[in-house]
Amino acid sequence: MEIFNYSFDKIEPQRGDLLISEPFLADPNFVRTVILLCEHNEDGSFGFVLNKPAIVTLGHLLDKVPNRTDTVFVGGPVQQNTLQFVHRKPDIIDGGTEIIKDLYWGGNFDQIITMLDNNLIAESDIKFFVGYSGWSAGQLNNEIELNSWIISRNVNAEQIFDADVESLWKEVLKKMGGKYKIVSNFPVDPRLN
Repeated sequence: MEIFNYSFDKIEPQRGDLLISEPFLADPNFVRTVILLCEHNEDGSFGFVLNKPAIVTLGHLLDKVPNRTDTVFVGGPVQQNTLQFVHRKPDIIDGGTEIIKDLYWGGNFDQIITMLDNNLIAESDIKFFVGYSGWSAGQLNNEIELNSWIISRNVNAEQIFDADVESLWKEVLKKMGGKYKIVSNFPVDPRLN
């Protein structure tokens, strides 16, 4: 009988990767999360949790667009008093930083408010986050060595904006195939299996 190898591929993370939490990660901020890695360099790393909706909508957070019901996501435990965004509309949003092809972080916020107020940008083209996930220099690499994170490099903008949030963790792992497909079926609590 073969025992399942609970070791994940150790690759150097890079901007645009997805970080998938290992199935039994105990940190409540990251249980079954998928994080879009927006930056990774010698100074540290940061990204946004893609599958953790907040309990408030965009209209609750921004007085200038009270009727917007866009979902806001908890991007992570760091600086939850900030609002950030990723989008796929560089043709109408100035100043964003390209993460991967057709996916940008940030941009002209006043321009965003005007577009939101006039319904010129769809919720399917922009995601908002309160807070972010951050790591100091070397910290993320250490966590990867400890099998806390699985890295997916097959990322595209459609996956970020069009995927079902509820099943994102499982679907990303299934798409990776092999042992990752097996991991996608692990129960949340193995004692209940």
